[in-house]
Amino acid sequence: MINRADTTPGAIEWFRYARQVQKGKLQQLAQQGQLVSQLSHLVHMLQCERGASNIWLCSGGRLYEPERRASAALVDERAREFLRLLDPQAVPAASGLCQRIASAVWSLEQLPDLRHAIHAQRVDASTATARYSRLIRHLLNIIPQLNDTIDNPALVGRLVALYSFMQGKELVGQERALGALGFTLGQFSDDLRQQLVDRIDGQQPCFEGFLSLASQTLRTLFNEHGQAGIAIEQLRRIACTRQPAPDGGEAALRWFSLQTQRLEQLRSLEESLISDLIAEVVELLRDDDAQAQHAAPFDDPASDNLLFTLDRQLLPLVRQQARELEQLTGQLASLKEMLEERKVIDKAKSVLMAHQQMNEEQAWHCLRKMAMDKNQRMVEVARALLTVSALWQRDLSA
Repeated sequence: MINRADTTPGAIEWFRYARQVQKGKLQQLAQQGQLVSQLSHLVHMLQCERGASNIWLCSGGRLYEPERRASAALVDERAREFLRLLDPQAVPAASGLCQRIASAVWSLEQLPDLRHAIHAQRVDASTATARYSRLIRHLLNIIPQLNDTIDNPALVGRLVALYSFMQGKELVGQERALGALGFTLGQFSDDLRQQLVDRIDGQQPCFEGFLSLASQTLRTLFNEHGQAGIAIEQLRRIACTRQPAPDGGEAALRWFSLQTQRLEQLRSLEESLISDLIAEVVELLRDDDAQAQHAAPFDDPASDNLLFTLDRQLLPLVRQQARELEQLTGQLASLKEMLEERKVIDKAKSVLMAHQQMNEEQAWHCLRKMAMDKNQRMVEVARALLTVSALWQRDLSA
């Protein structure tokens, strides 16, 4: 028999302490949920200010002056609320998280200088867009660090889904800004076009990550309202494959309006994701309080009641880990498929480079244009091209 000093905590004390720690983490996460909500509001308004400032600069100060001022005022309002919630007492003592917060706060402190440079037109639209995007990136980088304070798989999944979604939404915002720049100027340079293509292509893995973890309701809402519509795809095709026709800025305003509508729809979905996260925390807190009120005292730390309670807590975790393993297997299979598709596309590019005297970038744009014209995936066009090439080679050798 093991004897312990009277001052040494026993199993019951440790069990109660574990419950207190768990409840403290949930209460802390509830506060962090409010922080994430304010952060998402701030990022959305920064995306609006970035877009309006972009068009204002490209038009030489003729367009979007009221929108630029209004969005800047809303950014300041959201920033004050966000900074108010950054109470060191409410932030977990994790160096990584604190460093991310410090970078975000420092970037916010540079915003007045950026606005002054924009107002004086001492900065071009491309540079201004890059600086706004860097600020937004610092803000979004706070969210992954919150994972280190969560040990509930369901909450981790919701937070990862939210972060993936917000990353995708930010790429949509950057797409809006870059497209507005090209359409306002009336031309897309090769570098600007490549940046735009990168933002379009980068959205897919972000939103796929969100969809793999989201509820069926949110997946349905995203597929119905969050995807780029036909009108956006038509303008994308112009931006990615040819130069826009002179129209006095009408295409730029249409592009900006359509992308803004999409961003507002994505913002509604983002709010639903945050609400679901906070509701899950509140429900867990309610369950914890109910268990504490109805829990019988444990005379025997190794009693069946205690073991049953622990098993009941562990079973969902085991099931969640099994689901995560299954999901990881699917992701690995998807990654393998993506690599195979990339090989097919690379082979098709080589065919175009060899027989059409194109460089690699021209071959890539050619494949993308054919895919957009036929409303097909690029890998499907690449496979068809390789089939035709093989038949042509066989005919020559016959």
